Amino acid sequence: MPEDHDWEAYKVPPTRTPVSERTTSVPNPVNYFQTAFNYVLDTPITFIRGWIERWQNKNKFYYYHQKFRRVPDLSQCLEGDYLCYYEAEAQWRRDRMVDQEIVEIVRERMAACKQREGPNQFQNCAKEMQLLEQVTKAYQDRYGDLGYHGNARTCLMKQKHRMMEERKAAQEKQ
Repeated sequence: MPEDHDWEAYKVPPTRTPVSERTTSVPNPVNYFQTAFNYVLDTPITFIRGWIERWQNKNKFYYYHQKFRRVPDLSQCLEGDYLCYYEAEAQWRRDRMVDQEIVEIVRERMAACKQREGPNQFQNCAKEMQLLEQVTKAYQDRYGDLGYHGNARTCLMKQKHRMMEERKAAQEKQ
């Protein structure tokens, strides 16, 4: 196929939109409706909105992330207090997300140190390795074996069983 096309052989089809050639002295009523709408509705609303925005700009509130108040733990909820159960569950989910992000940040720091240090990573990144080991162990102790559908109640029971096993092991040592 040749590079340069023969434009006379392949003409562009005409557009389907007709060109309006209006030459009448009667004004378009749509223009009147647009002008009336602009002066009756749009201008006052725009003025009021601008005034409100100027007023709000005086009292700017800067925030970077939402801060939730700490709620009682599931073990502190009264029996049958379903609202407390719900809040404790939401708090547990937020804590789990924060702990996941902490593990991910420490893991990224460890990977950056390994990339930066190259062959000397074992001696120069020992502090990061130790921190990653501590963080992952703490995360695994708290949330490990819960799975995707874990909740505050199963996590509390897991911690309770772990504490009972540690207590039992300590009694057997004595």
